[in-house]
Order: sequence, then structure tokens, then C-alpha cells
Amino acid sequence: MKTIDELLAEGVAGKRVFVRADLNVPLDGTTITDDGRIRAVLPTVKALAEAGARVVVASHLGRPKGAPDPAFSLAPAAARLGELLGADVAFATDTVGDSARAVVAGLADGQVAVVENLRFNAGETSKDDAERGAFAEQLAALADVYVGDGFGAVHRKHASVYDLPAKLPHYAGHLIATEVTVLKKLTEDVKRPYVVALGGAKVSDKLAVIDQLLGKADRLLIGGGMAYTFLKAKGYEVGTSLLQADQIPAVTEYLERAEKLGVELVLPVDVLVAGEFPDLKTKAPANPTTVAADAIPADQEGLDIGPETRKLYASKLTDAATVFWNGPMGVFEHPDYAQGTAAVAQALIDSDGFTVVGGGDSAAAVRTLGFDENAFGHISTGGGASLEYLEGKTLPGLAALED
Repeated sequence: MKTIDELLAEGVAGKRVFVRADLNVPLDGTTITDDGRIRAVLPTVKALAEAGARVVVASHLGRPKGAPDPAFSLAPAAARLGELLGADVAFATDTVGDSARAVVAGLADGQVAVVENLRFNAGETSKDDAERGAFAEQLAALADVYVGDGFGAVHRKHASVYDLPAKLPHYAGHLIATEVTVLKKLTEDVKRPYVVALGGAKVSDKLAVIDQLLGKADRLLIGGGMAYTFLKAKGYEVGTSLLQADQIPAVTEYLERAEKLGVELVLPVDVLVAGEFPDLKTKAPANPTTVAADAIPADQEGLDIGPETRKLYASKLTDAATVFWNGPMGVFEHPDYAQGTAAVAQALIDSDGFTVVGGGDSAAAVRTLGFDENAFGHISTGGGASLEYLEGKTLPGLAALED
């Protein structure tokens, strides 16, 4: 795929450059609680603006139902982008309507605009090729060149990600180029030992990647809500912990296959439990107790890996040459259940290997818990996209940039 460096070498002064970013940031009302994704696209936007392009930034945010919804407006993200750039950023109150056309027409060389949430138009996410294509045509009218830099959306067959690149000269932005380079280090000529730490709520979200990694990783460390389905598959009582009983046959098969292949599949040896889920708003003390992983009381819920598991997982990461981590080890949003996730993050920092934090909640946890982002080899901006890449799937947004 062609990259932004090639585009800059060709010259962009005076050209309208459409940047498909990922500004899908978490909001508390209109307050951004984590601006990591906005900061991730800064190098691309800055480089284009400094080269004299008229930059049109577009993104989705949340899951509006194909119509304008003030709760999902990109206005806060546009304002934060302007703060980070140290320059005024114009904001269009629609995607391809009168406001967008006027705002883009009013751009001078080196200026930046953000158009409203792409998902306010049903054509963005439509399953109908013609409807998506029609919306892509309207977007194409706003620009001369396309730069894909929304890695968190490249696994979606959406108009701005998949259809639009075919209608304009297209290039990969700095972020996507970096993400692809990193993911290749996890799939091609991997340095060993290769250790993967997987957490998060649902084992079903990770089945395909576990299936792939059983033939590639040396060790798999399992935590988070998904761990309880594994523990149940081993015949343990898991109380009221998160459980996907329908996934037990698949998990049992993975446990057996890991043993045959000589892959270490490491499960928690102890967990923090409580009688009820913690209050994440007040952060009131939860007073959890620690129990062995095979002795969870029937009326208790597992909410984090325990102290012995934290030590065990850290020891399994010590000699790793390559580490991929996706998914928190517990309910990290509450201080009483953040220690497991923090322990894994610290183990990655202490490792001499190449460490990748696989986006999503893992990246949010790194920032929430106050870790230095520069202490990791790479923090991905796309949890779902990273996982699908590791699963060996073709990602529509990357395929569109390669044509």
C-alpha cells in the first residue's frame, strides 16, 4: 500500500485531503475521558496541514442508528483536536450536506476541518453495496485525495473505510502504517518466547484468536471475565462469575489442544471475589476476599485475578521476546479490582521483549492506571482490528488501501 510519505513527496499543497480517522473516544456527557485515539492521528493531520493540504477529518463515534443524535456528536473531538494541534479546527454540523460543503469550501491551505459523525448517515454502515457506494460518492466530492488512518475501523466494511478509497487516490496514514508494521511482528518471523495475555469479559470474543494462537504462541495467559469459562471447563465452581456456558465445549477442546501442542495455557490460581459487582461511579470500597481458583463460593463473583496469579503471570512474561496483551484481567475501573491488570501492564514494562498492548480496554486501562505509554513497545488503537488481523482475517479497510 502507498503511504502518506509518498503522498507528501508528491506534494499536497492546495489539495483537499480526506482523512478517515478514528475519533471514537469515550465521552462522559460532552467530556472526553480518554483522548488517546485523537492523539494517535495527530502526526498524520499535522504533517498534511504543515505541507499545505486542506485537511478534512472524518470519523464515527458510538453507534447512532443512521440518523443525527446529539449524544454522539463529534464536536467535543473536533475541539480537542484543535487544542492538540494548537490551531482552529472548523466543524461541519453534518456529514455531506450544506454545512460540510461550506466548511470544506472555506478551508485555506494548511487548515483543518472535522465533519460530523459519519454514522449519522445510514449509508456509512449499510449492508447494501449501492447505498454505501452512494454515500461514498458524496464523501468523495469533498476531497481530492484519501488518507486512511482510522485503524480502529479497518475491520468494518463501511463506506468511508472500504468504498471511498476506490473513488480517490488513496494512501495509508502514519498510524495505519505503524499498526501494520507492528502486527506483522506478531505474525511473521516472531521472536520467541512469544507470550499472549488475553482478558476481557467474553471468551466468545477471543475464540478465533485463541484458535490461531494455539499454533503460534508459546504461552497463553488467560484472565478477566473469560477466565471463568475456562475454570468451569476444568470442573471448578465459579459461583456467580461471568460465564458463557455455551462456550465450554470449545474451551475444553482448546485446553486439550494446547496440551497436545505443548503450548502453555495458564489459568488463574486465585481470584478476588465479592457478593456483588462494585459501584463504578462512586468507587466505594468493595472489600473483596481472595480465594483459590478452584474454591469460588457459590454466591460469590470473581472480579480480578488474585495475588498469586499476578506473581505467576509476571513470571511467565519475564523471559518473553514478544508479548501481545488484549483485555484487562479484572474490573480495572474500580481500584479494588485493578491490581491484576496493573500487574500485567507492569510486567510488560519490565520485559526486555517487544510488547504490544492490543487496543480497546487494555489501552484504556494503561492510561486510566497512570502508566507511561512510551514504556510499551506499541499501544494499538484498534482492539477488534488487532484481534481480527491476528485471526488471519482480511480487513476490508486495509484491503481497500492495498488496491
